[in-house]
Amino acid sequence: QVQLVESGGGLVQAGDSLRLSCTVSGRTFTDYFTGWFRQSPGKEREFVAAIRWRGGNTDYADSVKGRFTISKDNAKNAVYLQMNSLKPEDTAVYYCAVGLGGAARTSYHSWGQGAQVTVSS
Repeated sequence: QVQLVESGGGLVQAGDSLRLSCTVSGRTFTDYFTGWFRQSPGKEREFVAAIRWRGGNTDYADSVKGRFTISKDNAKNAVYLQMNSLKPEDTAVYYCAVGLGGAARTSYHSWGQGAQVTVSS
């Protein structure tokens, strides 16, 4: 069983930066992906970014390219989402997840509890 815990959410102003952290523990495969998704009220949960544990390959949604950076620390079993130039439309609950990668929610089998990010205009 895999456990994921997100931290680092909060309330910021437009243009500010924020870094989310996700710690992964439990039984994982040697090679897997950790992804970040977000969900705002009334909307579907959408893909934000993903990183491969082995090799560090990354993938981003078009809406965050150039503003968000996903990274990992193997020693800490942690994945980070650095969010710069935040916009009000980035407001959402952000979830980290572990799975096979890609942008589809169904490719991820374990999820964290979520971290609220609110960007005021």
